Amino acid sequence: MPPSIQALTHIYFRHNKKFPHVWCPGCGNGIVMGALLRAITRLELEKDEVVLASGIGCSGRMPTYLDFNTLHTTHGRALTFATGIKLANPALNVVAIMGDGDATAIGGNHLIHAARRNLNLTAIIINNSIYGMTGGQYSPTTPFGSTTTTSVYGHIEHAFSIAELAVTAGASFVARSTVYHAALADQLIEQAMVKPGFAVVEIISNCHVQYGRRNQIGNAIDMLNLFKEQAVTVKKAATMDSEELREKITIGVLADRDLPISTNEYKRIREQARADQGKKSI
Repeated sequence: MPPSIQALTHIYFRHNKKFPHVWCPGCGNGIVMGALLRAITRLELEKDEVVLASGIGCSGRMPTYLDFNTLHTTHGRALTFATGIKLANPALNVVAIMGDGDATAIGGNHLIHAARRNLNLTAIIINNSIYGMTGGQYSPTTPFGSTTTTSVYGHIEHAFSIAELAVTAGASFVARSTVYHAALADQLIEQAMVKPGFAVVEIISNCHVQYGRRNQIGNAIDMLNLFKEQAVTVKKAATMDSEELREKITIGVLADRDLPISTNEYKRIREQARADQGKKSI
């Protein structure tokens, strides 16, 4: 039987230090945080074996609430800090927590190159289609035509897909869920954390206060029901054409492949260089 929310609260939360939290009532960040904790519990990881690094934004607050080794870093730089930690101590389970603006705007190049290098990290990207904390500005995943505080007459740029970007950039494992599909999010995070190489889990979330309200989608429950209606599994999506997939959210594992890992390759060439140097000195 999975542990209760109360049990997880007592084990993992800094409940005497960092609460009450800053998230709006109904925010999807809490669902993602619960999914992460359930995944870590099932993996039976000790707190000192886990590092959480975040950037700036609503999702960036998550590591401050949890009693692991944690860093709340600068905007867009969660992956750079996570990379340094992993290089210094490869035995740690390092997870970068980011929002869509944090990961794909100011941190966009870090995401692409972390995937290309295939660093042995897990990236959880909470995609709510907007900058929630800073006032509701559009992000790289804001849908075309949407209303935000910086696109009051409708957004004129096209959104890109975070998960498909990660697949194209070369990540070993890429998956997507929504906050409505919390149990699936648990499973995908667990799979990502044990997968050797760079693993990305995109979780579509609601920001009903900044995005839902401005685009007349409704409250948190309305947005979760919309995710339920829009979601199709990878298997189902394979049977649908592009027109049928319009405005749908494909959920499940999008890529799972074994590729050379950056840290292993770096260790290999160092050892080769030392061996070659030793031969020259004889």
